[in-house]
Amino acid sequence: MDLTIIDDENALDDANDLLINFPIDVQTAIEQILPSNDPLDQPTFNTIDYINSLFPTEQSLSNIDETVSRMEEKIQTIDNEISTVVRGQTTASQDGRQALDEAQRVIRELFVQIKDIKGRAEKSEEMVREITHDIKQLDCAKRNLTLAITTLNHLHMLVGGVDTLKSLTEKRQYGEIALPLQAISEVMAHFENYTDIPQIKSLSDQVKSIHQDLAQQITRDFKEAFSGANAKSFIPNKQLASACLVVSALEPKVKRDLLKWFIDLQLQEYMHLFNETEETAWLDKIDKRYAWLKRHLIEFEDRLGGMFPQNWEVSERIALQFCNVTREELPKIMTKRKHEVDVKLLLYAIQKTANFETLLARRFTGVTISESEDAGHKEGAKGVPAGDSVFVGLIGRCFIPFLYIYIESIDRNLADLIERFLNNDNKNIMTEATETQASVLPSCGDLFVFYKKSMVQCTQLSKGQTMLDLTKLFQKYLREYAIKILQNNLPKIETQSLGSSVQSITRDLQKMSTSGLIQNFSSFLKEGEITRFTKDELRKICCTLTTAEYCLETTQQLTQKLKEKTEPSLADQINLSQEESIFHSVISNCIQILVQDLENACEPALTAMGKIQWQSIDCVGDQSPYTASIATHFESTVPIIRDHLSHSRKYFTQFCIKFANSFIPKFTNNIYKCKPINTEGAEQLLLDTYMVKLLLLNLPLVASQINRQAPATYTKAVIKGITRAEMILKVVMTPVDPSKAFVEQFMKLLPECQASELTKILEMKNVKKQEQAYLIEIFRSHKPGIEKETHEDDGATNEGGRIKKLEKLIKKGLPK
Repeated sequence: MDLTIIDDENALDDANDLLINFPIDVQTAIEQILPSNDPLDQPTFNTIDYINSLFPTEQSLSNIDETVSRMEEKIQTIDNEISTVVRGQTTASQDGRQALDEAQRVIRELFVQIKDIKGRAEKSEEMVREITHDIKQLDCAKRNLTLAITTLNHLHMLVGGVDTLKSLTEKRQYGEIALPLQAISEVMAHFENYTDIPQIKSLSDQVKSIHQDLAQQITRDFKEAFSGANAKSFIPNKQLASACLVVSALEPKVKRDLLKWFIDLQLQEYMHLFNETEETAWLDKIDKRYAWLKRHLIEFEDRLGGMFPQNWEVSERIALQFCNVTREELPKIMTKRKHEVDVKLLLYAIQKTANFETLLARRFTGVTISESEDAGHKEGAKGVPAGDSVFVGLIGRCFIPFLYIYIESIDRNLADLIERFLNNDNKNIMTEATETQASVLPSCGDLFVFYKKSMVQCTQLSKGQTMLDLTKLFQKYLREYAIKILQNNLPKIETQSLGSSVQSITRDLQKMSTSGLIQNFSSFLKEGEITRFTKDELRKICCTLTTAEYCLETTQQLTQKLKEKTEPSLADQINLSQEESIFHSVISNCIQILVQDLENACEPALTAMGKIQWQSIDCVGDQSPYTASIATHFESTVPIIRDHLSHSRKYFTQFCIKFANSFIPKFTNNIYKCKPINTEGAEQLLLDTYMVKLLLLNLPLVASQINRQAPATYTKAVIKGITRAEMILKVVMTPVDPSKAFVEQFMKLLPECQASELTKILEMKNVKKQEQAYLIEIFRSHKPGIEKETHEDDGATNEGGRIKKLEKLIKKGLPK
């Protein structure tokens, strides 16, 4: 081999060792920045493959010199580019260092300039302080000078004003006093902090003395004018009108005292005319009290209204004091003569008072109420809603302690009402229970109309404790109505021995041919006398139920209304839940006696079912006569109840569900009484059970002209109950031998049954006691962890075929 070739190969190996392999993400980034199609730039470059691609054949080796020359040129070009880049990097590094030095130099110069600026700013600030120092002193001097001048002016006004007030007071020139007095009072306020100066204290004492003199002097003038010898001939004058303006400038107590004296003077006549010893003071003449005030206010405003300032509201103050006095006097009189107060007189007085208070509320704003010494007036009458006039209830609240008379009257009226309802009860129920539906008793509507009127009336009287007392009355008579009118008038169910009725049925059934069981069943099932509700009694029960339902709903609404009408602080004490429960009980009782009545009707048929000689039946025929009897009772009773509860569908549904839940267990218990029974008898009984199932499923719709589905809850209850009865009969039809298969079939069909049910089934099959004990022992041994899989032997298989055959007979041969 040529050594040159060997050297070339070694050179290639050395080149491969010098290759740099970048990570995948770096290589990808390079390709995105510098895209290239040159094989030398590919990450998967392979030298051998590249050389083979250049010289695929031996003939191509003739161009090797040209290829090598081209490669050398390319290498030289790349070397030049690398050299240029390296030199560029060196130059860039030198340029960067020069730029950094220049930046540092500029920063040093900038720092020097900032320091210089800071020094100049400090000098400027010092210069400003020096300039403004004198200005501040001038401002302070100006303020002090202004205050001194103002104080001197006030002092001058005060000295001159005191002398002027003394002179005007002595001359009673009130018209000229009002404005200076107010000005002096305002000036005096500026010297409150200087009373330690003797001269200022002297002036202050003089001003106070003038105030006192004016108050006493004006009070004497008013008393001389209105209560002196010439009071009756007094004519309002300008001097007293001006005196009122002076009083407004004095202390508020002077005005209050003067007005209190004046208003008491105005009400002296009222106090005399309506003294508690006078006949006019009694409640039947209460409107004369209010007429007196109306007349007096008209006279006062015509004669003296213009003398008092409008903002004194003297007319309103007179009316307010009249209300206060009347509110205090009326209870005294009523307490002394309480035996004479009846509800008619009390309500008359309350109504007249309410009308009068409404009149005052329209006439006056109540602005003086906050100045009343009785702070209680701010709230007005207890129970008055926020936003109403303060005059509403201002007098009327005095009647609240006597509203027990009103409550006693309501009590008597409700007692009479219940008594009248009792007398008319039967007639009302029969009138309202029509042929098609049961209506609510008129007495129920009358009761709640009376309740509504009483509640509205009581709201006008009081929304406090009296409303709670009225609520207790409502509760009392709701209970009485529920018990006396509704519950006690329900027809009574008389339990009667069914022995005689069943005996005749049993005798007929015993005479029946086992092969002709389904023929002419109606002629064999002879029921004896049994007490049943008549149609009218059924209507009465339904009418009672719908009335109780109406009472229940209306009582719930009544509770809400009572809470709305009562003071919020007492509303939580209103609770009529017990009365609602009583009406619930009445409804439940109505449903229960309807259920019991239908059960009693079906009882002879169930008893007859247990008397049939089931072990003597040799073939399966049509349904047994007792099922037809049950169907007859359903058809004669249920449509009446359904029609009369057409507006109470939920309670009709409850009736159906309760009947099914009560009847099906009885029917199941009677299945256990059908003993002994053979296989054919069990098949016949299973057929009868299926027919009873159809009857029960159709119970809500029996004889109905409307095609609708029975309620799902009812259908579910029926299917669940009857399915258990069918499973019992399927166990009865299962052969006892082999024992283990029989027990497994029992546990499969009746997984929740106990040993007692197994004993009953074995007794139906007439299994001997010893064999019963053995089967029960097997059952008990298998009870824990029951396996659902059953091992059917030939007997079980045959029995399954027999059951399927019977089911086909049921579906195919019975009329729909």
